[in-house]
Amino acid sequence: MKILLVQETDWIKRGPHQQHHLMERLSLKGHQIRVIDYRFLWRKEAEKNLYSKRQVLKGVSKVYKEADITLLRPAMLKIPGLEHLSLIFFHRKEIARQIKEFKPEVIVGFGILNTYLAMKLAKKNGIPFIYYLIDVLPSLFPTKSVQWVAKIFKKKTLKSSNVVIVINEKLKDYAIAMGSHPEQTYLVRAGVDLERFNPHTDGSRVRKQYKIEENDFVLFFMGWLYDFSGLREVALDLAKTQEKESSLKLLIVGEGD
Repeated sequence: MKILLVQETDWIKRGPHQQHHLMERLSLKGHQIRVIDYRFLWRKEAEKNLYSKRQVLKGVSKVYKEADITLLRPAMLKIPGLEHLSLIFFHRKEIARQIKEFKPEVIVGFGILNTYLAMKLAKKNGIPFIYYLIDVLPSLFPTKSVQWVAKIFKKKTLKSSNVVIVINEKLKDYAIAMGSHPEQTYLVRAGVDLERFNPHTDGSRVRKQYKIEENDFVLFFMGWLYDFSGLREVALDLAKTQEKESSLKLLIVGEGD
């Protein structure tokens, strides 16, 4: 099967997330995968040019070395205030190009703006469109006005998607409340690769390093640390209960804001 995926984060510098594991596994099964990403970290790049040309990177992998993902990076203007207008123009052009040249049998969206564009072009060309939700994306924007605009695009995409996939019950409720059709909204929980995570592996060295006793109950968070994620509040509340619940520990792994 030919699968086109669109997202608004850097495929190489961020993750691996659900989409990396899923698409790389599908590529190992013989499916053809093309990904359109967005270099949203361009402000941190050493190269300070105002315009980046379109790039095509073949044989990209993050999880499985044998995976074969073709990564498409549309041209972009690196000018504050114009980056989203640039995204609309160049990403729409790239999606249309892939529909014509690659002829995807399904398009999968993980973002907001380019996912909306992909949904519209998929509908226009009779291609099934899947919206895959792994987060409440509008809340990731810094200002209320941008969050409001993001919600509008997200609602339109949810209402028009052939299928909506979510990774937990709360996201399912959220998607349906935002306009997703209940009968077309599916819960697919994040899995565990038992070849990588073995419960019988001796973890004593790591436990000793982080002062985790054998009978401790560990709350574990792994991922990007957003200001609004609530981890600070959880940590402060846990600190207040340390005298009564000294066996309760919080372990946070990640980087972020």
